Amino acid sequence: MTRHIQNTWLSLQDNTDPLAATGETLRWGVVATGGIARTVVRDLSMLPDAILHAVSSRSRERASEFAREFGFRRHYADDDGVPGYAALAQDPEVDVVYVATPHAQHYEAAKAVIEAGKHVLVEKAFTVNAHEAQELVDLAKARGVFLMEAVWSRFLPSMQRAFEIAESGELGAVRWVSADLGFPAPKDPTNRIWAVEAGGGALLDLTVYPLLWAVGALGFPDSLTALGTLNEDGVDEQNVLALGYSGGQLATLTSSLLAHGPRAATIAGSEGVLTTLGSINNPRELVVRRGWDPPRTEHFDAVGRGYVYELREVTRCVQAGVTESPTMPWAHTLSTMRLFDGVRRQLGVRYPNDERVTR
Repeated sequence: MTRHIQNTWLSLQDNTDPLAATGETLRWGVVATGGIARTVVRDLSMLPDAILHAVSSRSRERASEFAREFGFRRHYADDDGVPGYAALAQDPEVDVVYVATPHAQHYEAAKAVIEAGKHVLVEKAFTVNAHEAQELVDLAKARGVFLMEAVWSRFLPSMQRAFEIAESGELGAVRWVSADLGFPAPKDPTNRIWAVEAGGGALLDLTVYPLLWAVGALGFPDSLTALGTLNEDGVDEQNVLALGYSGGQLATLTSSLLAHGPRAATIAGSEGVLTTLGSINNPRELVVRRGWDPPRTEHFDAVGRGYVYELREVTRCVQAGVTESPTMPWAHTLSTMRLFDGVRRQLGVRYPNDERVTR
């Protein structure tokens, strides 16, 4: 397993006003027109130094409708064997691209964009496997373009504050962490969340959020044990991960597409404990109790739907001419994908994308 990577989790952003422009205006392209694209674009449109320039879809009708709804200047679609994302990547006026396709399509779309010399934000999970992730990082490094995984929760003021508290020593030495996220997803085999060819399942869709709490407080683990259930198509319906650390710390993480859970996180230390209220991917309250003292509750609001903060990070980094976010570095994305590969080996989950690696 990958050992703890020494890199700050605390953002360099000033989150007092994430809508304040931080430099030159950037022209954005968006690949895909699904639900997450719509949500993120609504927040992107709030940035004064962002222009909604181009959108692509497999369908010309969907691309046209999306462009009209959100005010994009141009739209692209699959045409004569050329994917819409490839056409968008060649648009000379696009500066940075957000890839919002299903997981299994992230690699090909992001690769085309990077090869065209554009900066890229790739929706989580970054890719389907660590091999694809490493190829994209190597390519971005060679081309000198910015690349980041869109783990939006990592930049939220509430998450940043939780990491700050854990790092401050107020809780003492952190000894264990627990976190869960789940909901009963309708059993629709045409939905990408259940489609093996799309990289469906609880692991790639949900587990990044519980993992944030463990890695943010303890780092990446030294050992991993995974349990889970698969459906008839080999897609993981739910999983439980037990993470072990050389210092004796433990973390338990649960993700489920079968059941509702408390969606809570706990960071337990020798001197105190921190718990969350509100879903762990966007907590609105942190409850901190030191020893047997009365608890202290800290309240948080997020601008927009909460994606503004990661979009500000991309904007700030591109404007500054850096290729890697210090808060969401490539090393953490690669370590996450290697950990997920290890989980899938234990659960017996394979995707069509994995066949490209073994050929």
